[in-house]
Amino acid sequence: MPPRKRDPRLDFFRGLAMLIIFVAHVRGNSWTAFIPARFGFSSAAEMFVFCSGYASALAFGTVFVRDGWRAGAVRIVRRIWTLYWTHIGLFLSLAVISIVAARLLPAGSDAATDLGLDAFASGRLSAVARVMTLARVPDLLNILPMYIVLLGFVPLAMAASRISPWLVGAASAALWLAVQATGLNLPAGGAAGRMWFFDPFAWQLMFLTGFAFAMRWLPAPPLNHPVLLPVSAMAIALSVPLNFWAFTDNVSALRAVHDALIPNGIAATTRLHVLRYAHFLCLAYVALSLVARAPRAITSTALAPLLDIGRQSLPAFVSSVVLAWVAGLILDAAGRGFLPTAAVNFAGLAAIYAVARAAAWVKSPLAPTSAAGTPALPSSRQANA
Repeated sequence: MPPRKRDPRLDFFRGLAMLIIFVAHVRGNSWTAFIPARFGFSSAAEMFVFCSGYASALAFGTVFVRDGWRAGAVRIVRRIWTLYWTHIGLFLSLAVISIVAARLLPAGSDAATDLGLDAFASGRLSAVARVMTLARVPDLLNILPMYIVLLGFVPLAMAASRISPWLVGAASAALWLAVQATGLNLPAGGAAGRMWFFDPFAWQLMFLTGFAFAMRWLPAPPLNHPVLLPVSAMAIALSVPLNFWAFTDNVSALRAVHDALIPNGIAATTRLHVLRYAHFLCLAYVALSLVARAPRAITSTALAPLLDIGRQSLPAFVSSVVLAWVAGLILDAAGRGFLPTAAVNFAGLAAIYAVARAAAWVKSPLAPTSAAGTPALPSSRQANA
């Protein structure tokens, strides 16, 4: 696999996912009524996982191909090690913030309870051990643990691809089907029977789909196809009245159809319901087709902040979680009126961008840049990737 230029589409959509995740993670945030997940079956989680799989192929796939399986596996282990300690540091940061808030704010103790800090009240080492072994995963901190497990599938996929890339797809689909049939998942601690909110054994299907497209194991469909584009657009349009609350809250028949298609919304998210998977693929196809018609639009000055955030996805994600937690505490104290809600959302989005720029500045002496200082647009071949 030859080295590839950075694809601005990947940075753009990763940056967009970071901002949506921030809004969705703010407790009691009225803005969540208008995030993309309210208009269709899929959400920013699918976008994040798909882009993570695609980016993992670009970052690690060439290492496996060029330097061998062992070298690639070592790179994966190093990345997992980094993500693991990032998760632990993130938990400790939120714990400190919650403890301080519990002493200063009337509603601060609620945040500590949501994070599961009540398990530490007795000072038991078992509570610490559960956090360190990912046997206790708070709902707010469920994305990085899932990502850690998903990266663990990469060496297995690369080994299976030596036999056939189609074996990877068959094994991935079989594991997803096993989850639907048996509920296979990992324990998340807390209440009895509580499991990981994002089941990694199901979500590996989305991750490996992005990975397979980037590795070119899956042939990319031609963008703006005269049949695929209208079919995908129609599927997206039909999903809006079945999901958007303005329709389902006022038309009982639409709510009934939605509940018949997806009886359990939480389980559909945890196990990656097939409608969520299909809806995201249609949405991605339409979005990429539109970008292909005006490829320079996403590199415009107006959208440059999204690309900056997408290039620093890990610092942006970590900051978004911390800022969302703090924003929720601020709203607990200030109330959830229009002005306080708008203020914390705009401030949080601006802070994520500031963190991304700061992270880029810190890394700049270490990472080579192009002469122009900006990523090149994908070639015509990459545009269909």
